[in-house]
Amino acid sequence: MPEAQPSRRALRRISLALPPIQPSLFFSADFGCLFRGLKQDQGNIHEHEVHCSRERSRAASKIIEEYLMPFIEKERYQLPNKCRLHPDYNFYGDQEQHKIHVDINEWRCGYCRKSFYEEKYLDRHFDNRHYDLLNVSQGKCLADLCGALHCDLVMDSVQKKTKCNPAAAVRNKHLCESLADSCFPVKEGPSSSRLHEFFLRQFCDAHTCNGRQKPFSKGRRKRRSIFFIAMSILVLLLLPLFYLFVYLYQRGIRRGTQDLRRVTESTRKKKPS
Repeated sequence: MPEAQPSRRALRRISLALPPIQPSLFFSADFGCLFRGLKQDQGNIHEHEVHCSRERSRAASKIIEEYLMPFIEKERYQLPNKCRLHPDYNFYGDQEQHKIHVDINEWRCGYCRKSFYEEKYLDRHFDNRHYDLLNVSQGKCLADLCGALHCDLVMDSVQKKTKCNPAAAVRNKHLCESLADSCFPVKEGPSSSRLHEFFLRQFCDAHTCNGRQKPFSKGRRKRRSIFFIAMSILVLLLLPLFYLFVYLYQRGIRRGTQDLRRVTESTRKKKPS
């Protein structure tokens, strides 16, 4: 006898009795992990996003190195740790020290030795590959001091004439004076007092709209590089050798002249009368 086929009503009852199949079961665990990883990475990017200009931080660091640190070293003064001009305040500092300028068109990463044609591509490499080396927890952004340190004068190759904003000038001068008070307390001693006065004249007095005072009025002193010191030592070593060579050369000429005179006199005596 042929087998009895189940009726449509029976099949419907069976389908209703079975638990519903979840669509997520069709996705593998790998895809689920991938989606979760992408979502987590996006969250981390927003969580650790840095709102600090690397370019302006570099300009502020350059100003400190050229227009302030030589005078501090002359006074043999140590910046307090709470001072925002302290080298540790720049959390880009370690990455900047790991830049190797090999040639005019070659920059190299000091961490992984990868080379780039321009410095801006090396900066992007730092942001993408070595971001974990930045200490972003303390929020030390040297670019925040650019208003007090006149970073625009260093960053702009062509100076643009802009209308002075009195409110901005007052705000920048207040920031500048607070840096002088925290980094060079007058009561700390003669060196600190002299540097306090120097900082006010060098940076703070120019934050006005009258145009009389100019920033960096005290000038700058470039620190002697290792190359300059090595060349000086080399010149000092070669200078005595040069004088010795000149002395021997002149002595040889004199001897040659004397020998020539002797030969001439001897030939004259040998001639028959």
